[in-house]
Amino acid sequence: MMDGSLLVLGIAGPELSRDEAALFRKLQPAGYILFTRNIVTAQQTRKLTDDLRDLSSELPIISIDQEGGRVTRTKEIAPAAPSAPALAALGDMGKIADAAVLTGELLRMLGFNLNFAPVLDLDHFPEAQNALRGRCWGRDAQRVISYAGHWNRWMRKRSIAGCAKHFPACGRAQSDPHHDLPSSPATIEELLREDVIPYTALMPELDAIMLAHVEFPNIDPDFPASLSPRIIRRFLRDQLGFDRHLVLTDDLDMGAITRRYGRGPDVKLAIEAGNDLALICHRNDTAELAATAIAELPHWMTEEARDRVEGFRRKLYSPLAWSEEKWQKTCDSLAVLAAEVPENQTDPGNSPVANY
Repeated sequence: MMDGSLLVLGIAGPELSRDEAALFRKLQPAGYILFTRNIVTAQQTRKLTDDLRDLSSELPIISIDQEGGRVTRTKEIAPAAPSAPALAALGDMGKIADAAVLTGELLRMLGFNLNFAPVLDLDHFPEAQNALRGRCWGRDAQRVISYAGHWNRWMRKRSIAGCAKHFPACGRAQSDPHHDLPSSPATIEELLREDVIPYTALMPELDAIMLAHVEFPNIDPDFPASLSPRIIRRFLRDQLGFDRHLVLTDDLDMGAITRRYGRGPDVKLAIEAGNDLALICHRNDTAELAATAIAELPHWMTEEARDRVEGFRRKLYSPLAWSEEKWQKTCDSLAVLAAEVPENQTDPGNSPVANY
């Protein structure tokens, strides 16, 4: 017995293979995530997202990481929007709104309905190799609320759902979760004083929350945040009140998780901890193992998650009608905006997050 309804899966290449199509038709995952490897031209990308919709009995989540700057999955086919640090340094709310609007329009034309952004992590260690270089809106919580909140608001006005990340505080990591599991000594009290303030302040405008692959042993000595009932069920949902929001893991194919947990146990722990969805971004060949593990969970637990997924899905929009003229106009506007917002040319670090 298998249950794929609580999975978000990656695709190997720019078009669906016969085996992938059969797998997705069988599992009916909640959604999909695309990366640079899936994006060759605008028309090809739109066909891929259309094909994914055609395989699904209900409107699927079609997601992407499109933060601007170095985390721009469409950089081979369109100009990148300015990064969060560049927009924050300029402090021009009009240009922040423009970046969000153009991001939303670009994604909707390509067939996406969920963007895994904005990053709400406070930039505690800007020089650390923790995958966040060039991605944070700042170190001060109020600055993050003002700028990231404004960006999120305007992207959502273009009918693209957003996802705040990486709860509770990936900015406290000093190593890269793509490679290993970072650890932070932060306590609940310390997180409440700073790191979770952007989440609680922006709560009514957040569609989804992504968990961090970071361990906080002074909060939960047994599990990283992404697999922790203490952090997800008790802190995020019960204490902070995010009981109706869609909550999901970061990619379970990251080294932080794969080096400690096998496929199947990781997904089961994720849903038990209070996540609604588990992300498997690269190894969709393990999706049946994951779906089998989910089917072994208590019915009440999967139903609770499925109800939140369905509620989230009802808020999603269908893609815009394809228009070559509109596409070119959006790309031209992005190029103009990028020229007006200078990027800091510091070393971006060596995290694979920018290369996926």
